[in-house]
Amino acid sequence: QVQLVQSGGGLAQAGGSLRLSCAASGRTFSKHAVGWFRQDPKKETDFVAAISWGGSNTDYADSVKGRFTISRDNAKNTVYLQMNSLKPEDTAVYSCAAVNTNFDRTLVVDTPDGYDYWGQGTQVTVSS
Repeated sequence: QVQLVQSGGGLAQAGGSLRLSCAASGRTFSKHAVGWFRQDPKKETDFVAAISWGGSNTDYADSVKGRFTISRDNAKNTVYLQMNSLKPEDTAVYSCAAVNTNFDRTLVVDTPDGYDYWGQGTQVTVSS
């Protein structure tokens, strides 16, 4: 069992930066792929970024490429989402998710249905 606790987020101006953290309990978290998703006011859930448990592979939505960076520190059981050059359209509730992929250290998962564990969600609001 893995529990995910998110921190970070809040309010930023357009062009600014925020960092989200996703801290996990459970000794096998290092063998979990992790993703970030966001839900906008229209309640659509969109893929943002994902990272393999080995950390070597990442994937990003086209809308955030070059602006957002996903990383992980397995020693700290934490995954980060660094968000730079924020835009008002980045405003959403951001959630991290994890799934055990111990069979493949390079696998990234970019669909919400592929995940078993979810964080509590955190609001990110970007003002223009």
